[in-house]
Amino acid sequence: MTEMLETVHTGLYIGGAARQTVDTLTVADPGKPGVTVGSAASASLKDVDDAVAAASAAFPAWSALSATERAEQMRAALEGIAEERDADAAILSQENGKVRLEAWVDSLVFEIRWNLALMLADEVEAEKVLPVVPGIPVETTISYQPLGVVTVIVPFNWPIAILAAALPQALLAGNTVIVKPPPTTPLATTRVVQRIAEKLPAGVLNVVTGKDENMGALISDVAKVCFTGSVGGGKRIMEVASQSLTRVTLELGGNDAAVFLEDAILDDTHLDRIYAAVFDTTGQICMNAKRLYVHHSRLDELVDGLTARLEKAVIGYGLDEGTTMGPLHSPAQKAFVADLIQEAKDAGADVREFGELPGGDLAGGNFLRPAIVIDPDPTLRVVTEEQFGPVIPIIPFATEDEAVAAANDTWSGLCGSVWTADVDAANRVGSQLVCGYVWVNDHGATRLDLRAPFGGMKQSGMGREQGIEGIRAFQDTRSIAHIDTAALAAQAH
Repeated sequence: MTEMLETVHTGLYIGGAARQTVDTLTVADPGKPGVTVGSAASASLKDVDDAVAAASAAFPAWSALSATERAEQMRAALEGIAEERDADAAILSQENGKVRLEAWVDSLVFEIRWNLALMLADEVEAEKVLPVVPGIPVETTISYQPLGVVTVIVPFNWPIAILAAALPQALLAGNTVIVKPPPTTPLATTRVVQRIAEKLPAGVLNVVTGKDENMGALISDVAKVCFTGSVGGGKRIMEVASQSLTRVTLELGGNDAAVFLEDAILDDTHLDRIYAAVFDTTGQICMNAKRLYVHHSRLDELVDGLTARLEKAVIGYGLDEGTTMGPLHSPAQKAFVADLIQEAKDAGADVREFGELPGGDLAGGNFLRPAIVIDPDPTLRVVTEEQFGPVIPIIPFATEDEAVAAANDTWSGLCGSVWTADVDAANRVGSQLVCGYVWVNDHGATRLDLRAPFGGMKQSGMGREQGIEGIRAFQDTRSIAHIDTAALAAQAH
């Protein structure tokens, strides 16, 4: 019998006050057909305009504080965040579908990222001075200033953790922020944001949920939009932003390649890592490994290692004890991934599926059996497209050059990994992968260095989050030149 929790309702939080709406969004449970997790306020056009106005009004005072002063207020606002973590995780598991532990970690990562951002407070306002030199009679100070109102839009899969890759950086840089949680998983994220916003000055942090068609002002009437989501979604954001020249940071999808060289270490530790890198969150993570390229001499070993782990997978409800793999988030995504698997079967590929689908009140939920596709034709969509589900192609190669070429032959450039016992080989191959982040003997969201800048190349996005680079993304660079009259006079003579 699966666990049942009370339904949840969340409102808007604008200008320091909670706000309810006539219209609401119904939040469905992806594991239980016909079951509602709760509802979220659905903002009107006026609500959205009010959020922009509130953030605009709060900007002068917030930006006038020093970065250290802002950090002190942000540190105080985070206090007690863990007290509701269990409840937030249970709600997120229900609305998202992923297992409870992953939902709990989602909230934990928010706290870690927030505190890491605050550690950079001393660097936020650091200036650089270019001295007078022969022929250039000016001393120029290069400094940074906040942009204004920033919108942060997060996806359904890891909404709380992903939010903290941009929100604390934007606030620390001196901007005011409007957070837009995903319409299908708004509840836990809204709860977290509101608890923090209540401890900050009114208007500094706002949260707006609702239908996308009412959210235009969150793109056209702000200084910057930070969006994490699909490539198609990023293109739509960029198109709207272009009309007002709103700046964008886009963290989009990936088709990450993991390259296993001939001397790859394939013991239990490393096999556990690659299994998690593929199947965490039922494969629904942008930086999950999506294609495995393995030296042909190690193909059977890798297949056997993943098979042993997949045979132990327990497909079920995210809140149920013992579940290791929950449902896909939406019926549409389930259908898409199922189609990729069927296409590979129809093409004659070696497709192996694992686990048993749950029955009872879970029958008809968005569940799929995880699958591996061995040595598929490289033109199949299971190879060329981002699956965002529990299926992985495993493709043998003969030479290192062949593996690098295949890994780079894609539209994406988010992440990649190299698996080898040779440090020189890791650096050689890793430096050739065209992507924004490369692991060695590891891969995946839980293995990310949260201090380092993160972002994609090619159609995986633009801009960087995390680290001082992530803070600079929410600042303008300004140069102030002071004329040295003595140097100018000397130059004239």
